Order: sequence, then C-alpha cells, then structure tokens
Amino acid sequence: MTFGTNNQAGTISTGSVSRLLQDGVNTVFGNALREHDPKWSMMFDSNTSNKAFEVDVQLEGFTRAFAKSEGDDISFDSRRTGFTPKYVHTTFAKGYIVTKEALQDELYGQLDQGARALARVMNITKEIEGHNIYNNGFDANFTMIDGDGEPLFSLTHPNGPSGGTFQNRLTVDADLSEASLEDMLSLIQNVQDARGLPAALMAEKLIVAAGQSSFNAQRILGSVLQNDTANNATNAIRDMNSVRDGYMYTPFLTDPDAWFLKTDAPDGLKYFTRMPVEFGQDNAFTSSNARFKADERYSFGWTDPRGAFGSPGA
Repeated sequence: MTFGTNNQAGTISTGSVSRLLQDGVNTVFGNALREHDPKWSMMFDSNTSNKAFEVDVQLEGFTRAFAKSEGDDISFDSRRTGFTPKYVHTTFAKGYIVTKEALQDELYGQLDQGARALARVMNITKEIEGHNIYNNGFDANFTMIDGDGEPLFSLTHPNGPSGGTFQNRLTVDADLSEASLEDMLSLIQNVQDARGLPAALMAEKLIVAAGQSSFNAQRILGSVLQNDTANNATNAIRDMNSVRDGYMYTPFLTDPDAWFLKTDAPDGLKYFTRMPVEFGQDNAFTSSNARFKADERYSFGWTDPRGAFGSPGA
C-alpha cells in the first residue's frame, strides 16, 4: 500500500474549475474530508527542537551491587557512552497557485479557502511519515543515523559498550492472537537494560492496522474469558491490565498483518517539532496570480528500541 502521488502540478485557472464558475451548483465536495484523530501522537513521545538536528547519547548504568565483607574495599564500577542516534529535521511543504481571473470568477469561495485542504494534506503527510517508522521497522536497510545499526525491530539489538544483545520482536513471526500477544508481553516483561538488569517496562498500547485486525484486537483484549476457545479460563491479558491503554487501529499501517506494542521506555520512539505548520499567501507582481502555501519541519525516529516491540505477522 502506498499513500498519494505527486502527479499534479501547475496553476489553477478558470479552465481547471470551470464548473465553479457557473450558478446552480448544489454542493462542492472533496476540498476537505473528515479527518481521523491524530494517530502518530499516540505512537511517539513528542518533543520540541531549536536546532538543525537532535542527538541522543546512550549512557550505560551500573551493574548490580555485591555483598562486602567487613574491612574489605567496595567494588567500583564505570559507565560508558554508546550509541548516538541522530534526528535530522526535514521540511515538508505544499502549495497551490490560482490565477487572478479564477479567483474573481469562482462563485463559491473555494479557491481562496484552500487552507482547509492544505491543512488536511499536511496532517496526513505527518501521519505517513510517522507510520513509516513502524512500516519500515523490519527492513534491515532502515536504521537510525548513528544508532545501533539495526532496524527498529530486531532479534539482535546490541546492548551497548558492555556487550550483549536483546530482541524486540518474536523469535518466530506470528499473526496477532492471544498466544502471540502473551509471548510479546513476556518479552517486554523480561527485557533487560544495557547492563543486564531488569528494565521493568510495561506495554502501553497495542497498535494494529485498520480492518480485520482491529476487530481481532477488541476480541482479544475485551473478552472476559479466553478468546476463541471453549476453555473456562480467565483472560489473563485483560485481568492483569497487561496493555495499559488498550489498543488503537490506524489506516496508515501498510501491512494488515503487522502489529506492535508501544512501551513506557523513557526514551523510546520520539517526534521532534522544529517548526510548527505555517500557512502563507502572496500575489505575484507580474502575473497577479495568488499563491498559497503550508510548510512545517519535524523528524520521527527512535532512541531506545525497547520503546516498541513488533511482529510483521506470520
């Protein structure tokens, strides 16, 4: 699945909107459709930035403490820096040009109110960019600049300077089910930090594609007893509140079988606003064409891959 193409360009003239120059039109539709509540903001932790890019630096903690015999010296530990994931902000922009004649002759006020349509495409663009972090999360070629060299979801994420690895995807890829969700939750509950101590993470939200997966998620998390079984057994995931904020579904995931769990890792998946969306308008002196634009600057990425666990499906 892909979202949108860039196959239209040029200037909006009277010929482009000839129907809007005529009396008798009942409704003009398609300029701005109903939008979903923002999805990306439930999938990333939001931050602001005043620089060209942001760099996070990994600093390992300490290992566990050990018993000390009377009179003996204590053992000393050291800390080292590791990966330095880099968030490079990108400007996204869109605009349109309307001839003076088209603005004068268009009868329904649509062309000079195009900010609604621009706002919609800017919002959808942000959704696509954010979701691409998840959509490309199993692609070995899609990594963070100066990160650990692995895609977001991997079986072999390096811990850091002290060595060792951890995984944030199932050892055997699986579609969403009660059993596979329990397996993923077990990974989260048992994941360790860079020095081999329990990370004490919790799953915040189950993220699935719009469609059949959303109904499946509701049955798994909402059933009082075990889902899709005749066993008279409790739904442990529900009773233990193992997914604290329930689930969400989104139309911007490109694989209908993929599913994810966002965790409460302190520095997991991040979004940086460098410049909020701005709208502008001017007129070209020589042609009198009106020009409308919108632009904003931001970045999506991840610092600690423990911020999300995922499966591409079976």
